[in-house]
Amino acid sequence: MRIPTFQDVQAAGQRIAPVVRRTPVLRIPGTHVLLKREDLQKSGSFKLRGVTNAFVAAAPTRVVTASSGNHGKALAMLARARRIPATVVMTAQSAPEKVERIRELGARVRFVEGGVAERNRLAEALAVEQGATLVPSSDHADVIAGQGTTGLEIAAQAPETEAVYVPVGGGGLLAGMCLAKEAWAGRVRDGMAPAPAVIGVEPVSAPRYALSLATGRPVTVPPSASVADGLRGQSPGCVALPIVAAGSDRLMAVEDDEILRAMSLLLGCGVVAEPSSAAAVAAALRAEHTRDVVVVLTGGNISRARFDKLLADEARTRDPLPALAVG
Repeated sequence: MRIPTFQDVQAAGQRIAPVVRRTPVLRIPGTHVLLKREDLQKSGSFKLRGVTNAFVAAAPTRVVTASSGNHGKALAMLARARRIPATVVMTAQSAPEKVERIRELGARVRFVEGGVAERNRLAEALAVEQGATLVPSSDHADVIAGQGTTGLEIAAQAPETEAVYVPVGGGGLLAGMCLAKEAWAGRVRDGMAPAPAVIGVEPVSAPRYALSLATGRPVTVPPSASVADGLRGQSPGCVALPIVAAGSDRLMAVEDDEILRAMSLLLGCGVVAEPSSAAAVAAALRAEHTRDVVVVLTGGNISRARFDKLLADEARTRDPLPALAVG
C-alpha cells in the first residue's frame, strides 16, 4: 500500500493541468464563506482530478470502478476519450440522473443490493474477472494526489483562508487536502499566516472517519440513507485514514435538514449544488467564522427536478427553524 505525499500532489498538478479546469473561488454574499467551485469542473465535480491522475499514471486499457455517481461519470468521460471499456458499479439507490449520464458516456453500469461496502467488493471482483484496472473513487494514492490539487489552487487563490471545509465521502479529497496544507509552508515560515485548518464534514448517519479517529482504529458504520448520496461511505479508506489522522484538524457532522437549507441558500446565490456539496457549506455557516474560510463545493451533478423535489419535500415536513446565519 503506497501512501502519497505532498510531492505526489505537486506532480499530479502538472500531470492533470492539460485536462482539468482551474475552478474559481467565489464568495457567498454577506458571509466569510468562499466557495471553491468544483461544480464548474468539466465533469461537474472534483472527481475528474483524481481519475485523470490515475489514468495518466496507469495508462489502463480497461477500467472498473465503484461510484455513487460523480467518480463514475469522470471515469466514463476519460474512458470514452481514450476509447477503452469502462464498468461502473453502483448501488440500487443511486441517483437515476447520474446512472443515465454514465450510460450516455458509454460505460456499462452494474447494480448491487446493499451499501457502499457491497458495491466496492463487486467492483474489485469484476476488475479481477475482466483483467481491468480498478480505479477506486477515493482510496488510492494517485486518486488522492489528484484530489489534492484542489488544495494547491486554494493556496494560490485564497492564501489567507482560516480553514478549508471538505465533504467526506470515501475520504480521498480530505486526505488530499491534508497533504496540500504543505503548500502554505512558505507563508508559515515567513510568519505571514498559519496554514488553514482542514475540516472534514460527514453526515450524522455516516461518521466513519470521526469514529475511527476517536477510537484509533478503522470503524465501519451501517449503510446510510443520508440525502447526501456521495457521503454514504461505510468505512474509512486504508490509504486515506493515516493521512487524515495526521493532517486533519476537525471532523464535523451535519443533519439532512441543515444540508437542504444550505442548498436553498446556495440557490439564492444562483448555485444549484448537490447535497454532498452543500453539507460542507452547512458546517461552515454553522461555525460563524469572523475570517474567511473556503468550502470545496464538490459537485453540481443533480437534475433540477430532483433538486426542486428535495427542497419542496423538506419545506413541507420541517418544523419552523431559524435560517442559517449569513450576516
